[in-house]
Amino acid sequence: MGSAADFLARSDAALADRQLKTAIDRTAGTARLKRARIVGEWPDFAVARERGKAIRDHVVAHLGHYLAEFERNAVASGAKVHFARNADEAAGIVVAICEKAGARGVTRSKSMLGEEIGLPHALEAAGIERTETDLAEHIVQLAGERPSHIIWPAMHKTREEIHKLFQASHAAPELGETPVEMAASARRFLREKFRAADVGISGANFLVADSGSVAVVTNEGNAELTTTLPRIHIVTAGIEKLVPTAGHALQMLRLLVRSATGAALTQYTTFHTGPKRAGDADGPEEFHIVLVDNGRTRMLAEAGGLRDMLRCIRCGACMNHCPVFNQIGGHAYGGTYPGPMGAVLTPALDGLSLANRDLAHACTLNGRCREVCPVDIPLPTLLRGWRTKSWREGLEPVTMRAGLGLWRRLATTPALYGLATRLASLALRALGGRRRLIRSLPLVGSAWTRHRDMPAPSGPTFLSSAVARAHAPEARR
Repeated sequence: MGSAADFLARSDAALADRQLKTAIDRTAGTARLKRARIVGEWPDFAVARERGKAIRDHVVAHLGHYLAEFERNAVASGAKVHFARNADEAAGIVVAICEKAGARGVTRSKSMLGEEIGLPHALEAAGIERTETDLAEHIVQLAGERPSHIIWPAMHKTREEIHKLFQASHAAPELGETPVEMAASARRFLREKFRAADVGISGANFLVADSGSVAVVTNEGNAELTTTLPRIHIVTAGIEKLVPTAGHALQMLRLLVRSATGAALTQYTTFHTGPKRAGDADGPEEFHIVLVDNGRTRMLAEAGGLRDMLRCIRCGACMNHCPVFNQIGGHAYGGTYPGPMGAVLTPALDGLSLANRDLAHACTLNGRCREVCPVDIPLPTLLRGWRTKSWREGLEPVTMRAGLGLWRRLATTPALYGLATRLASLALRALGGRRRLIRSLPLVGSAWTRHRDMPAPSGPTFLSSAVARAHAPEARR
């Protein structure tokens, strides 16, 4: 994670990148339309949303019980369960399993938890070749970048950029630029990696307590090749991913898929229960599950606060509908999780500091993220909570504290406030000129106009209009 200044610099660079904006619009815009359509076709969506919220709240309230039940049933199925207190411990467990197996290469299906614990870097440091098998993650790996979205990791890349990456990395003569041709090239490249891998690593969408099963959903089938061909399968999952039964998992999947991709179902929904048994045609000889805390029990202790964030099912809908994310993309946030959910999770996982205090301010508090959240997480409220905490801990810049002090003085002195708004309105009108568009504001106002024009006021201020209505003859009757 970079410094606060780094976040502002990354945001500024992203706003100036027109190609990035084009790439985001293509993906996020389509996602919003598809979600709106399929939710509109589901008359009981509101009921399902309340049910999903209740399921997640129940599990979080009884997390210890369901963790014990899941571990007991997973072990009974032949799995080996490991608990990790933090990111380093989790990555260390995975690397140790790979080293014990003498693994030279591993395949990995998309998992944000793996990114959270720094698994790609840990495997690289151990000299173990890692191949990302999700198509978008494959693109990101070739580019030497991090995911920019939790559902579409390469959403910041245009088709033209991807074509150049594949031309440089795939042994594919005359590689065409169509999505079909590039997908076929990736399939040829990854096929040998699937066959050669000693270990397959996946995440988990849900952990089913009453069977010890792991539910994984994908649209490409890469997770199934990652988890069934190698002789060892390792699952990394946050401890909050639990659901009581498979029936509850299916209820949550209906919400997850519609919110994430705007589809009714994913192409592949697989429940993994233990290693390969006698008579099974395929499957791993060893099945390991690494359950990761990494700050989640601290969030659990925040009753009525960050505890709500443990309901998150990682659908990405909040990002797709966030006006800030849609302008700056995911990399500007600097952490594992971008967008509104990332602005809440990053300080929760890493601690609030100067390095990430600006994340909570990268929000207009318009509330769209909560409106589309399939489990009704009060993201704007949680973001306001981080702002309050930042203020109380003295992390806000002196200039901001001084500016808010001046604003408070103006706002509590009606005559002074009225004079200031009239003068400001006149000044903005003058700056707007005949076109009534302000191209540049002085001093701190320059941040508003660096990458956009600002409309000049076109009528009386709200305050003057309210005062005029209050003194109108009909108002006194």
